[in-house]
Amino acid sequence: MSAACIFCKIIKGEIPCFKLFESDKTLAFLDINPLSKGHALVIPKHHGEKLTDIPDDQLGEILPIVKKLAAATGANDWNLLQNNGKLAHQEVGHVHFHMIPKPNDKEGLGVGWPMQKVDMDKLKMLFEEVKGKM
Repeated sequence: MSAACIFCKIIKGEIPCFKLFESDKTLAFLDINPLSKGHALVIPKHHGEKLTDIPDDQLGEILPIVKKLAAATGANDWNLLQNNGKLAHQEVGHVHFHMIPKPNDKEGLGVGWPMQKVDMDKLKMLFEEVKGKM
């Protein structure tokens, strides 16, 4: 836990939340600045700023809980968002996953996808590099 982290304070009960699920490893609650009705956050209780900072054994409940939240909200279309670092739009320095219902074109997450042209030879080199590190 981090004394200064707002999500750690929520986990400890120092800041209230609209708790939807809690276990020894995970907490889910409604976002207080929602992009749409039912927008919720799922967080590991283990403090870490980026996903790579969280031990694998602390992540096992995340996706099943997201699935249950999507079903519970009745969302037919929804986004799962998890950002790592300020340049990637992470606002709170504690790993968190957004389940954001997308009921229409105006509510929910708006996403731009600026595709880039790719040189297939360079892509093959990148593939070999990354695959070799897996």
